[in-house]
Amino acid sequence: MTLGFDLYNVMHSEVRMMENPFIWLAGLEKDVPNYTCRKQSKSVAVISGTSFSVQMGTLLELYKIPQLTLGSFELLLSDSGQFPSLYQMAPKDTSLALGMVSLMLHFSWTWVGLAISELPKGILFMSDLKVELQKNGICVDFVELIPATQESHISLKKRFHIKILKSSTNMVIIFCDTDSLIGVSFPTWERVKTWKVWVTTSQWDFASAEKHILLHSFHGTLIFSHHRSEISGFRNFLWTVNPSKYPEDIYLSRFWSLAFDCSVSGASCNTLQNCPLNASLESLPPHRFDMAMSNGSYNIYNAVYAVAHSVHEMLLQELEMQPVSNGARVAFSPWQLHPILKNLQFTNPAGNLVNLDQKRKLEAEYDILNFWDFPYGVRHKVKVGQFSPYVPYGQQLSLSENLIEWATGITETPRSICSESCSLGFRKTPLEGKPTCCFDCTPCTENEISNQTNMDQCVKCPDHQYASTEPDHCLHKAVAFLAYDDPLGMTLVCTALCFSVLTAVVLGVFVKHRDTPIVKANNRCLSYILLITLIFCFLCSLLFIGRPNTITCVLRQTTFGVVFTVAVSTVLAKTITVVLAFKVTAPGRRMRHWLLSGAPNSIIPICSLIQLALCAIWLGTSPPFVDTDAHSEHGHIILLCNKGSVTAFYCVLGYLGSLALASFTVAFLARNLPDTFNEAKFLTFSMLVFCSVWVTFLPVYHSTKGKVMVAVEVFSILASSAGLLSCIFVSKCYIILLRPENNALKGLRDRIASKESDVLKSSS
Repeated sequence: MTLGFDLYNVMHSEVRMMENPFIWLAGLEKDVPNYTCRKQSKSVAVISGTSFSVQMGTLLELYKIPQLTLGSFELLLSDSGQFPSLYQMAPKDTSLALGMVSLMLHFSWTWVGLAISELPKGILFMSDLKVELQKNGICVDFVELIPATQESHISLKKRFHIKILKSSTNMVIIFCDTDSLIGVSFPTWERVKTWKVWVTTSQWDFASAEKHILLHSFHGTLIFSHHRSEISGFRNFLWTVNPSKYPEDIYLSRFWSLAFDCSVSGASCNTLQNCPLNASLESLPPHRFDMAMSNGSYNIYNAVYAVAHSVHEMLLQELEMQPVSNGARVAFSPWQLHPILKNLQFTNPAGNLVNLDQKRKLEAEYDILNFWDFPYGVRHKVKVGQFSPYVPYGQQLSLSENLIEWATGITETPRSICSESCSLGFRKTPLEGKPTCCFDCTPCTENEISNQTNMDQCVKCPDHQYASTEPDHCLHKAVAFLAYDDPLGMTLVCTALCFSVLTAVVLGVFVKHRDTPIVKANNRCLSYILLITLIFCFLCSLLFIGRPNTITCVLRQTTFGVVFTVAVSTVLAKTITVVLAFKVTAPGRRMRHWLLSGAPNSIIPICSLIQLALCAIWLGTSPPFVDTDAHSEHGHIILLCNKGSVTAFYCVLGYLGSLALASFTVAFLARNLPDTFNEAKFLTFSMLVFCSVWVTFLPVYHSTKGKVMVAVEVFSILASSAGLLSCIFVSKCYIILLRPENNALKGLRDRIASKESDVLKSSS
């Protein structure tokens, strides 16, 4: 059995669109609804375009005639409740938006323009596209909705051209049909020299325009076309087809006469004369006849096979149910094909799966074609890539960039961005009233980095790291502390050791000359205690140098507090001893008994025990511990001793200060007492130096950070200790070593006699 067909033209006019369908249904030039004069020849199915299907779907549903569409997939027509007799041959285009966005991401295009048809499928596509654009951070410069009718054609065309020319985007997506307003205005586009990248679908067949445009504005356009396998023998058929081979095809004869300027003769007008000897479809330019099968032609091909499969199945069912005699025809109605078509699934001769079940219809795969337009009408569509939604994400798009021809004047891959990318070390700052793709670049703040381009926010480095100079990555901070091999640490260590040795030398001098008047007159025992204590004062500064640990952190403050308390209390004891020595005149006075019994010396253990109690409370409540300071010095983590309880630290320091103030007060009151070896003045000056050092220490200590803070504390310890040593003992050592005659008893008497004679002379 052979399938035949009737061919009817559908007018692009709402008034005459129904004219030919009624002629086909009724079989009369003057159609009469619900009547047909075709008793022997009835069509079993209709293959039509999408726009016709929308208009005629309701009418054909009255007759239950299967209707197969050759246009692109329409969501409106997939409603089985409204169009139960309609079958769409095209695959779903639900992944088209994802495919186009994948193409943009491949070329890093983040600034695009949209020209979308106002038809429902255009609005649906725009909705899907905007979702994908927003998901991937791509911004839209403009959106132009193209009306489906030709009303206000001139004004819209002018407005659209101006918008494209003013747009800063270099990439425009066009989604429309050939018959849309863009397609109608296509002959004027050669004047729009925009040289932009156009991305569209094969539904807009702009390449078939007859006008030869040198340096075509659409040269380099990227086209998404449904992927399909090559139909075996199709090209060979096109190369060999001619009217003489198929004389019964009047449409081929008509096309041949128009394409090759042949003369027509014969009663049926299908006899051609004066045709070129080498006339073939291959010799025609692409705008006259494209040798590549279009999407619509491929859908017709599948639709014919679908009808053939369903008719074949229907005939088999009828034969099983009612065997017929030889020569008789098997008759059935078109509506009987619906149960077969609804579940029809087959593999066409090209090897592609065809499925008419709308619920199980597959998504389309796409070939990406590059449109080449050269002078003299030489045009080609070259496959440069493919997109498939069925492969893992990230591998869906494949492109051969070396095959792509860009628009005329573009020698390298074009860029389409609103703002230049923010390089490493910068972050994006949104511009008010602009899309997110338009921004300024702001440097990262201190200790923040951006290790990727176009970062929205800089990332703060962890405390143990710091930002590089660029700053594009974090570097590990070096551990730092006041070390022995550090120049500052080495200087302080040497100073402490030198003063310790010097103090030991002074102690040795005092021990050697212990029986001399100057040593005996200044309470020899207290001087020994003070010198030994000063040695420990100098040496305790070494606990502040080196890598901190729990033991050194505890010993630092407690040793400092106790040793200096002993030193200051010793000075206080010496001062009180001097005062008592001059205030006691009568032999029977109780003060004399205190002085002779050594009561002032008890001040030292009493004051030291009080300081020890304070230190014990400190260590029992919140002792010092090892801590880190990651912010004081750039690029370093400072290891230091946290004092634990700041209150306890200042109690220890305050108690020490009160002792120093008491010593200074008593010494100041006794500074003018007469005696050759009276050291009250030296004690006063030593306490003045001591208090000055520690009063200065407080603001300086709190204004420094890191290991400099430790160095300030060490320096204060050394300076205050050196002040006590120099102010109290330098003058004595000078007399002992350089003026020994002043340290002898005879010399002492001579000096007293000399003073008395001077007093008598002045009185006379």
